[in-house]
Amino acid sequence: MISPQNVLRHELIGLDVLVVRAGNPGHTGVKGRIVDETRNTLVISGESRLKRIPKKFSVFRLTLPDGVLVEIDGTVLVMAPEKRINLHLKNRGK
Repeated sequence: MISPQNVLRHELIGLDVLVVRAGNPGHTGVKGRIVDETRNTLVISGESRLKRIPKKFSVFRLTLPDGVLVEIDGTVLVMAPEKRINLHLKNRGK
C-alpha cells in the first residue's frame, strides 16, 4: 500500500496533485491528476488542459489513495520513473 514513507517507490500516475511551489510562478497552484511522468516533468491534467511541470525547482502536494497528503520536493523525483522505483526498491534492503 502506498504511504508517505514509500511514495517514491510507487507509480505517481493517477494521483491528485497540487504544485505548492515552482521555479515558474505561473506553475504554482496548478492542480489536477498526474497523467504522465518523464525524467524531468510531471504532466498534470486539470481545468480541461494538460500542464507539463518541471520536477526540479518544484514542490508537489500529492493526495494518496487513502486521502493522506504528502509534500515532495521535485528534486528527488528527477530521474526516469522506472529507475526511481527500482532504486528505492534496491535501497530498501540496505
